This record gives sequence, structure tokens and C-alpha cells, in this order.
Amino acid sequence: MNYSLSQDLTAIQGRINDFTARKLDEYQAHGSPLIEAMKYAVLLGGKRVRPFLIYATGRMLGVPLDHLDHSAAAMEAIHAYSLVHDDLPAMDDDKLRRGQPTCHIAFDEATAILAGDALQSFAFELIANDPYLNDSQKVAQCRTLATNAGARGMCLGQSLDLQAENRTVSLAELELIHRNKTGALIEGAVMMGFHLSAHSQNLAIKQPLARYAQAIGLAFQVQDDILDVIGDTAKIGKTVGSDENLDKSTYPKLLGLAGAKQKAEQLYQTALHALAELPFDTTALKALAGFVVKRES
Repeated sequence: MNYSLSQDLTAIQGRINDFTARKLDEYQAHGSPLIEAMKYAVLLGGKRVRPFLIYATGRMLGVPLDHLDHSAAAMEAIHAYSLVHDDLPAMDDDKLRRGQPTCHIAFDEATAILAGDALQSFAFELIANDPYLNDSQKVAQCRTLATNAGARGMCLGQSLDLQAENRTVSLAELELIHRNKTGALIEGAVMMGFHLSAHSQNLAIKQPLARYAQAIGLAFQVQDDILDVIGDTAKIGKTVGSDENLDKSTYPKLLGLAGAKQKAEQLYQTALHALAELPFDTTALKALAGFVVKRES
């Protein structure tokens, strides 16, 4: 039977959306718009690449899907919170996300800030309450998520990105920004799937997976930069040209469009070479790497 990434992504999207919605329904709103704003931010649209990586990595290593649900939902909650805050007027000031008004436009700025804050707390609550994990596994998942989302990862990358506006950065500086801003959560997703497997202490498996994740994490951002130049707003669900409007350094700006495409292809090949070292069926992870560099949204 031929593997279909599209069907697999769709199935994972449905699974993670249903699970997250059920967990958010456990909250009482008490007349506040907070819970609706959280649902709006985390459930409306999106490809679910990071949860997919947790499921695909864990599944490849023999982890039951039920044991991955809480971690996958936690990762998507962190990602959603980061987008809500990234879109705020104090940061990128975007009005469109996933083809819909951004959270602070659909609700208001204060509610959007609180929704982002609450989604971050929700993520760690999910892991703490995971009935399938022992205490050491919970600590490992929380550590990975916190490290990759905070001042050693995504938040650092966002801060560096803001500091880089209105000036030209070197290619090395740009890579540092995006390995943190975008790549950290993608690497964290792969590692969270790995940590729940029986192979969690095996460096011969961990190291190739880490190289794979680092490669596709950076490739994801390179392709984002390319789409900001040549993409279609209707397809990508956010305003094309926003990087240029903020005078941000991007891969097409530094390397040219052809050079940026070549960079994405090089990272894709690096990812495939890393997977070739693993004695498992890496079909889904290979397909996801191809999707990252060929996507139009």
C-alpha cells in the first residue's frame, strides 16, 4: 500500500483537533472571552506540522498514538500561543493568520495576550496530566518543550528577529535567528516523539533524528521566506510581502530567490541523509521533509 502524506496529515489534524477541543471544553469561561479566543487561536486552520512530527517519530519508534496525544496537543498550544503574540502590534502587527483575522483583530489585543499566556500554561498542564507517562517522562517532555520554546529557543529567535528589523544581517546571524525562532519547536517535536520511545537513551537514534529535525526546521523558514516573495495570500493564509514591509533580512534577500531555493534543497538532502542512518521505516518523515520544501502554503 502506497503511503499518502496528505491522508496521514489529514488524519493527524483531525485527531489532534478533536483531542485539543475536548481538553479546552473542560474549562469554564465564566462569561469571559478567554476560552473562545484560545480555541480560535489553536483550532482554526493550520497544517499541524509540529504535532505530526511527534506522532510520526513516536509511531516509527513503536509508541502507541494514545501516548502521544497530550504531548502533541501541548506542542500545538505552544506554537499557537507564539503566533498570537507574534501577530500583535508590538511585534509583527499582522492582521491575517491562516486565512482569518488574527486573534487580536477577531477579539481585542488584551484578550489575545491573555489567550497566548493561557495556551502556554495549557501546554504544560496537558503534559502534567498525561495518564500514560511516568514522572521522569513528564519531566523530560516539559524540559524539552520549555527549552525549545523559551530563551534558549523560540523566544530568543523572536527577540533576535525583532532586533534585526531595518538592518541587514549576515547569513550566519539569519541562520541563528531562524534555527531558534522556527527550528527550535520543530526539533523539539521530533525529540518529544523520541523521548517517549523505548530508544530514548540510544544516541545512535537520537543524533540522526536531531540532524533531521534541525535541517527541516531551517528549511521550513527558508520556504516561508520564499513564499513571502512569490506566494499567494489566498493560499498561504497570511499577507505576502510582510517581511519586506518590516525591512527584515530573509534568505531571498541575502541569497536571491534562486539561492534561497538551492538552500532549501540542500537542507532537504541533509534531512534525507540523516534519516538514512536509521534502521526504521522513515517513509512519513521523508515525505514530511519533501512537503516542507515544496509546499505552497
